[in-house]
Amino acid sequence: MQLANKALWMIERNLGSDLTLRSIAEASGVSMFHLAHAFGAATGRSVMNYVRARRLTEAARALANSAPDILSVALESGYASHEAFTRAFREQFGTTPETVKRSASLMSLPLVPPLERKDDKTEVLEEPEIVARGPMFFMGLVERQAFEAAHRIPAQWHKFMTMYDLIEKKKNPIPAGLSFNLDDDGTFDYGCVVEVSRDSETPAGLQHILVPAQTYAVFQHRSHVSTIGNTYLTIWNSWLTDHHRVAADGPSLERHKETFDTHTGEGGVEIWIPIVL
Repeated sequence: MQLANKALWMIERNLGSDLTLRSIAEASGVSMFHLAHAFGAATGRSVMNYVRARRLTEAARALANSAPDILSVALESGYASHEAFTRAFREQFGTTPETVKRSASLMSLPLVPPLERKDDKTEVLEEPEIVARGPMFFMGLVERQAFEAAHRIPAQWHKFMTMYDLIEKKKNPIPAGLSFNLDDDGTFDYGCVVEVSRDSETPAGLQHILVPAQTYAVFQHRSHVSTIGNTYLTIWNSWLTDHHRVAADGPSLERHKETFDTHTGEGGVEIWIPIVL
C-alpha cells in the first residue's frame, strides 16, 4: 500500500480525534517531512489542509442535518471557539455556519469527500546513485509555494530566466529547482536557482542560498518533464520505505541534464533527495 493511502485511512478512521501531522506520520511509520512530501505528491494537498477540509465538510453536513448548536459542532471539529470555527468555515465555503444551519441545505457548497488513491501512477525507477556533497551555494528567485498551487511554479521560472544573466560566477550554468523550509500546512520555499561561487554578488530581487553538506539519492527522470510528478510519487510513497531509506529534513533539488531541451521538455531531469545514512 502506498504511504499516502495509509495516511488517508488513518485520517478518515480518526477524523474526530486530535490529529496532527506528527501523529499521522508516526502512525504511518515515517517522519513528518517524509509524509508531507509523500501526501503532497500523491494528492496535490497538504496533510493538515486535507484534515481541515474534511472536518469542515462533515461539520457542514451535521449543521444541514439539524445539529443542536453550532458550538458543539465547532468543538467536535477541533476548534476552540465559535469565532475560530466561523472564520475557517467561511474561508472554506464562502458562507457562515448559521446560514447552512438555517437553510438545512448543502447546495453550492464545495464539499471535500474522502480521497481515494489508486496505485496506478507509480514508475519503475532506476537504482539511484548515492552522492555525498559538501556545502553548495545557489543564487536565485525564491517564492513561497504550496502543493495546492504548484501550477504557479512555471510562472516563477519565467520570471527568473529574465534575471538569469544578472548572476555572475556561475559554477554550473544549468538552472536547478530547490525546495526547502516545508511547513505543516504544505507550503514551502521554492527557488529557481543556479549554483554559484561562494563570493558571488547578489543582484536585487534574488537570494543567495547555502545548502549544507548532505548525502543524496539521485534519481533519473528520463520521460517528458510533464510526468515528473509520477516519479516524485513513486519516490516518496513507496521507494524510500520499500528500500528502508530515511529522508533527511533538508533541501531537495531538481537538476536538468545537459541534454534537457527547455522548448520540448525532453532530455531528462535528475531528482536529488536528501537521505540519512
